[in-house]
Amino acid sequence: MKPKPPRNLYLETFANPRPGREYEIEHIAPEFTSVCPKTGQPDFGTIRLIYVPGEKCVELKSYKLYLQSFRNRGIFYEAVTNTILDDLVAVLRPRRMSVISEWTPRGGLRSVIRCDYERPTALSNDKFRLGKRASDSPPNPRHRASGRPASGRAGFVESP
Repeated sequence: MKPKPPRNLYLETFANPRPGREYEIEHIAPEFTSVCPKTGQPDFGTIRLIYVPGEKCVELKSYKLYLQSFRNRGIFYEAVTNTILDDLVAVLRPRRMSVISEWTPRGGLRSVIRCDYERPTALSNDKFRLGKRASDSPPNPRHRASGRPASGRAGFVESP
């Protein structure tokens, strides 16, 4: 296997044409490939990116090249999905973002991984200014890798 490329190598952005408006962008990449780090076999899936932009949007050709950088990389489904979310959040700083990876069945199992991000609000920052700790607040049930309410199975998203 080839060494992994530097993160964010390909990602380019452009200015959001309507930064004052909250709107959703969805990009679907139905031909995503990576390599299973256990078997060395190719993994095929669909990557769905859904986000509400802040000041920047991702340029599509660079996003396509970024996704192609995973083609020969040995990486688990969960790591792929989280890495894509982390890299895009770092570059774009969106208001909200979800990355959903849907994998071609292997051995009778179909996997769907979902990661969510939401920019902290001024209200959440006020908790710290008022002397409250995060532990003083009730837990956020959407603060899991799956982005779904706690079900006792953290990080898993059930297939429909």
